[in-house]
Amino acid sequence: MGDPTDPTARVPVVVLDDEPTLPVVPAVPAPHDGRTIIAVENVWKTYHPGDLAVHALRGVTFRVSEGEFVAFMGPSGSGKSTLMHIIGCLDNPTSGTYLLDGQDVSSLSEVQLARIRNRRIGFVFQGYHLLPRLSAARNVELPLVYAGVATDERRRRALAELGKVGLAERVQHRPTELSGGQQQRVAIARALVTNPAVVLADEPTGNLDSQAAVEILDLLRSLHAAGRTVVLITHDADVAAVAERVVHIRDGQIASDSAAA
Repeated sequence: MGDPTDPTARVPVVVLDDEPTLPVVPAVPAPHDGRTIIAVENVWKTYHPGDLAVHALRGVTFRVSEGEFVAFMGPSGSGKSTLMHIIGCLDNPTSGTYLLDGQDVSSLSEVQLARIRNRRIGFVFQGYHLLPRLSAARNVELPLVYAGVATDERRRRALAELGKVGLAERVQHRPTELSGGQQQRVAIARALVTNPAVVLADEPTGNLDSQAAVEILDLLRSLHAAGRTVVLITHDADVAAVAERVVHIRDGQIASDSAAA
C-alpha cells in the first residue's frame, strides 16, 4: 500500500457500501457560518515501546469551525506530529473521539480512513510528494483518479486548480522542471482538487527559501479568505503568525489557544 503519509499513495479499491463516486462540487465552500468541522474530545495517543507507555497526546480537546485558519505549533517531541496524524486520519487515537465534518472517524479501519483522506482532507506536506514522472496536471489529477472521477472532468478540475495557484503556464511541466515554490503550489492544487473539508498543511514552507515561503503563506491566507478551512502544523512562530488562531502544543497537551476566552 506504500507510505501511508503519502497523499499520492493509491487508495485500496474495496467496496464498503453503495456510496457514489466523488461528485462535482463548487470550487469554494460556503462562507464561514461557525459550523464545526473538526471536533476532538479528550484524545489520547499512547505508544508501547517494550514495557513502556509513552503518552504522545494527553487528553487533547479542541474544535475548529468552518472557514477558520488554525496553526498548531510546538517544538520537536511536543506531540504536534502525532496530532497531525490524528487530524489527517493517518492514525486512530488510543482513546477519545474525533469528528470530522460531523462523522466519527475515531475507530475507522485503514480502508475507511483511506477513503476519508482521499475525499475529505487536502494534504500539503513539506516534501511535496509529487510523482516525478508525471506532469503537474497529472499529479493534481491523482486524487480524482482514485475517487473514480471521469477523465474529462478530472482534467478540467486539475487545470482549473493549477490556474488558481498561478501555474496555468506550467501544467505540462514535471516536478524536476519546477522550482520548490512551484512544486508546493502543485501540491496545494492537488490538495484542493477534491474540494476537501479541511486543507491540512504540515510544515509547508520547510523546504523553501524565504521568498518562496512568503508566497506559499500568502497563498494559504488567500485560501482562508476564500472560505477554506486551513489547519497548519509548524514549529516556527513566524509561520504560525499567518493564521488567525494559534494553538500551542507542549508535552502532548494544549498549552495555550489564542482563540480561547
